[in-house]
Amino acid sequence: MDKKHFAFDKTNFLLLAIGMVVIIIGFLLMSGSGSSETAFNPDIFSVRRVKVAPIVCFAGFIFMIYGILRKPADDSTSKNEH
Repeated sequence: MDKKHFAFDKTNFLLLAIGMVVIIIGFLLMSGSGSSETAFNPDIFSVRRVKVAPIVCFAGFIFMIYGILRKPADDSTSKNEH
């Protein structure tokens, strides 16, 4: 199969992988122990969980959207062959 028939190139897949890793890091930042019926845990409202982690996840989603929408670069050698 010719390379020109693929929708993504190596850079697109790299951007998608980076976006996925950043999203996973964001969800890991959100994780932690919760409150129970008997004890309240104020850590559920920490800055890391409420502000930092959603921003990190949003950045990962933006990376993935850019990776999907990015148009692969055309090779000048393949243009000259046809």
